[in-house]
Amino acid sequence: MERGMLDRVLSQEEIDDVFRNLRDSPVDEDPALRAEPYDFRRPDRIAKDQLRAIHMLHENFARSLASSLSAYLRAYVAVNLVSVEQLSFVEFSQALPSPTCLVSLGMQPYEGNAVLEMNPALVFPIFEMLLGGAAKSLTKINREITEIEQSVLDGLFRITLNDLKTAWHAVTPLEFEIESHETEPGLLRILAPNEAVVAVSMEVRIGENAGMMNIGIPSIVVKMLRNKFDQQWSVRKSQSTEQEQARILHLIRTSRLKLDGRLRGPTLSVADLMDLKEDDLLAFDFGVTRLLDLTINGEHKFAGRIVSAGNKRGFQIEEAVKP
Repeated sequence: MERGMLDRVLSQEEIDDVFRNLRDSPVDEDPALRAEPYDFRRPDRIAKDQLRAIHMLHENFARSLASSLSAYLRAYVAVNLVSVEQLSFVEFSQALPSPTCLVSLGMQPYEGNAVLEMNPALVFPIFEMLLGGAAKSLTKINREITEIEQSVLDGLFRITLNDLKTAWHAVTPLEFEIESHETEPGLLRILAPNEAVVAVSMEVRIGENAGMMNIGIPSIVVKMLRNKFDQQWSVRKSQSTEQEQARILHLIRTSRLKLDGRLRGPTLSVADLMDLKEDDLLAFDFGVTRLLDLTINGEHKFAGRIVSAGNKRGFQIEEAVKP
């Protein structure tokens, strides 16, 4: 009986049923199959939304730094934020050129050190401009910076760190101070090799010269400021209440505004003004029915007419000017 059952040939329909049952039946999945690889050398310490906030913060820093360096160097300077990403400190240091201009930054009141790096392609043209040159030579200089050159560049670092501090004050009062100088990235021992950093890369362009400026901030410090970033965004996203509007109105109630009623017409040169004589006639080309402009702190806001208010003159508003 049993031998007959073993020798029986299964039909195609029966074979399909067997495979169908195996496919539909639940199978205990091995937990190891659900495991994802994790690289402990690149720990994910910071959320993506916080990275976006840091990106916007350093975009503001780039704009202010471009303005400050343009005034300091008396030349047009453009600063563009290239990237903001998380790296291990050894990856960050290996990506820097050698030799280069490195400074270790204290971050008061927090413990730890940040890194500010400026490429030689950027430092030497700035150094030439500070000494009175035009920095139009495209010759690339690749050597270590001397102590005398470092002292000349102190003003540049002071301006850069002041703008960086101002940008970070939108989140928390953070003071950056230069603690040491270095020229070889491999000799900078301020963090463990596997310690995560937030790497901020910027391109600085001065005329025909361009170079990179890199900032490395320990991720552990940025992670400690998570609540500060959340408070900043919660304030931006919140709707103003009636109490908040009343508070703002109370603060600005005593502010003073400058109002000017102006009759805008043709202009007159100083030479023609000096040549005016008695009985000369000036044509203002201004219709009697045309409204005058009322400016508030230099901005054209209303249009109206000059009227008498007792013994004084007044301005009667006829219409508001659309922006």
